Amino acid sequence: MLDPNARALLDLMTERGVPPTHTLAPVEARRLYRERRTFTQPDAMPMAEVHDLQAPGPHGAVGMRLYRPDVAAAAPAAPALVYYHGGGWTIGDLDTHDVLCRELAQRSGCVVVAVDYRLGPEHRFPAALDDCLAATRWVFANAEPLRVDPARVALGGDSGGGNLAAVTAIVLRDAQGPQARLQLLIYPATDMRAVAPSHTANAQGYMLTADSIAYFRGHYIDDARHYDDWRASPLLHADLSRLPPALVLTAGFDPLRDEGRQYADRLSQAGVPTQYVCFERQIHGFITMGRVIAEANTAVALCAQVLARSLG
Repeated sequence: MLDPNARALLDLMTERGVPPTHTLAPVEARRLYRERRTFTQPDAMPMAEVHDLQAPGPHGAVGMRLYRPDVAAAAPAAPALVYYHGGGWTIGDLDTHDVLCRELAQRSGCVVVAVDYRLGPEHRFPAALDDCLAATRWVFANAEPLRVDPARVALGGDSGGGNLAAVTAIVLRDAQGPQARLQLLIYPATDMRAVAPSHTANAQGYMLTADSIAYFRGHYIDDARHYDDWRASPLLHADLSRLPPALVLTAGFDPLRDEGRQYADRLSQAGVPTQYVCFERQIHGFITMGRVIAEANTAVALCAQVLARSLG
């Protein structure tokens, strides 16, 4: 059964004629995504400190936003979460995920640094990944002035951002540089081939559709041969061992459900301590919708609890 809160939201969107994302030009899709957030998202939590930052990157400066919760206001070195927003590498920004980042920070006690990576189709694969890597390395390198403990850093993201978090963790492992302590992967995209059974079972009717997945993938990936590149499809990497412990969340009525579970299983098989939780009655994107979907608040609380426990 679909969660009644999610069902009511989907019905309201149909009643009001909200256009499917795949029917919109990217600029218009971004605008509507940003505007609709006030209807579904909770009120923004106050923070001890919020300010924007920039890191140098291979394609130019990368925007970021730092959130310091009250409990870390005076801490000389707090744990931190580097967060990559969702939106299919095409929509979404610091503002669409501002409320979620505030909640994760305040509820976990971690500083959150959100990354405003470049989007397609203006900037194709692997530009988003390049930005995320540059920003993450900058956070590690500037831990002292940021008052962040480099030994207690997590990587996280939802949907396309979960994809970027997973790939960033692999790249950092292989570079043998600073390592994250946790991966927080919220309904992550892990296989660009879109062949898992849930892509068929949940192809239509649950907000993220097969049409919208093709739309997002088409704006990010300019050559189908990249589907097999592990930097786009981390599920296809031959070696997922020696990665940070992970919490993987999925939603039962999400086309990405099975590839998220498959990634969790691959991590476990490779010896990575991994927790997997599926919100069986939920839809893709639900975690930002705490004003209208009660289970979103439960999911945020779970993520914050695991962050706090894992980072100390």
